[in-house]
Amino acid sequence: MATIELNSDQFEKTISDNDIVLVDFWAEWCPPCKRFGPVFEAESESHSDIVFAKLDTDANQALSGQLGVSSIPTLMAFREGVLVFNQAGALQAPQLKQVVDAVKGLDMEKVHAEVAKLKEEHGEA
Repeated sequence: MATIELNSDQFEKTISDNDIVLVDFWAEWCPPCKRFGPVFEAESESHSDIVFAKLDTDANQALSGQLGVSSIPTLMAFREGVLVFNQAGALQAPQLKQVVDAVKGLDMEKVHAEVAKLKEEHGEA
């Protein structure tokens, strides 16, 4: 599956409507982003079951700020609507493959139980 462009309007729906979503937060002026882009695109071609999305931080500043993106590139991975990976810095191809494999291999029952426990501890419904 090719990489898609994502914006603030589509973000929440994309995360909730797909099992696994990887989001590359980037900007046109960022040299490390330009180096990571082809690596991200190449990995997307190997995984038709995962949404690979790019979000331009300059065009989506409010969302980037809400998500705590303070340096780019930043890679976030969501599984079943839960943020399961968040790291700034350009990854090499083998590192990105490790992230993808780890996200695919997560025991989501345990993840959801942990999220519920954390919400309960913080008094959230």
